[in-house]
Amino acid sequence: MPILFYYTQLSFSGAFRPMIFAKQILTRSLLLLMLTTICLRASAQNDRHYQIRQLEAQPPLKSIRGLSAVSDDVVWASGTGGMVGRSINGGNSWEWHQIKACDSCDWRSLYAFNDQKAVVINAGEPAHVFLTEDGGQSWKRVYFNATPGIFFDAVVFYNEQEGIAIGDPLQQHFTVLRTHDGGHTWQLDTPAQSPEAVAGESIFAASGTSLIARKGLTVFVTGGTVSRLHQLSGSRWSSTPLPLLQGQPSTGAFSVAFLNNRTGIVVGGDYRKDTIRQQNCLLTSDGGRTWTSPRTAPGGFKSAVAWLTPQILVTTGTSGTDISVNGGKDWTKIGEGFHCAAKSRNGKRLFLAGKSIAHLEI
Repeated sequence: MPILFYYTQLSFSGAFRPMIFAKQILTRSLLLLMLTTICLRASAQNDRHYQIRQLEAQPPLKSIRGLSAVSDDVVWASGTGGMVGRSINGGNSWEWHQIKACDSCDWRSLYAFNDQKAVVINAGEPAHVFLTEDGGQSWKRVYFNATPGIFFDAVVFYNEQEGIAIGDPLQQHFTVLRTHDGGHTWQLDTPAQSPEAVAGESIFAASGTSLIARKGLTVFVTGGTVSRLHQLSGSRWSSTPLPLLQGQPSTGAFSVAFLNNRTGIVVGGDYRKDTIRQQNCLLTSDGGRTWTSPRTAPGGFKSAVAWLTPQILVTTGTSGTDISVNGGKDWTKIGEGFHCAAKSRNGKRLFLAGKSIAHLEI
């Protein structure tokens, strides 16, 4: 029996040896095919043509700074002269309204809930927040503050009810304004509840994208004498230095965007010297605790940045519009510059606005 068992096992293993070898060859071939497919996809993405297509060449206002895209069809814009615009067909046509009660306001930040409801906030004093619930046909003032030095920079919402706006320092603390009822009423945090500012530190109202508020992540970025990221954890604010251009009133961080609660990007620079390419972009993979510079920086000053996919980002400013197809590591200019950029929350389109309105074609 032992001898018979030995020869049976020998014969069995010899019979299966070619099958094992064939399996190894097949596995290696499949692995090679997968790697080739990945490389081809990456190459196709890099070679893809990105084009900025103009949607509204001459809107009835000098400058647009507020931009909120609800979907690929519903997008709102706001800016100088108390003007607010709405499109329900992807930006191909626009309906513009002037908020008569504040026709000199510069609506620097805008948040749209849907095709009917939106909130706007102005930069400068006195501060106003207006709300519409009928597509911009009528507006109601829901907040007013004439405190000397008041200056709001951005407004966003966590959900349908909870919202937050941030503004420049009063009494050495940044201004934090909140709503808990969908924008109908607003309350100021006390200075003791608000993040502390150093002398000369401020927020830029360049695109309404200096603030992020969503579940598990509330941050805003600053510039001026210093550039920092301020983050809310529970009821306490903390700050992290940002190694961007800083030290002058025109320098620092202008826009922040997070793909998720860990992967983020900050852009900025010096808007008075908008061709400077150094220290104008930073990347984080740990929720903002540490930051690194890209391998190839965007081309100059940037006032807004947005994620399209985990690999594709777009940033824009007076220096032009740039794209990255490798997660922000390298940037290439693709067209003229705008003030603000917004990806639709419930879609795939990216809109750009400044003196005109456009979108990115992929």
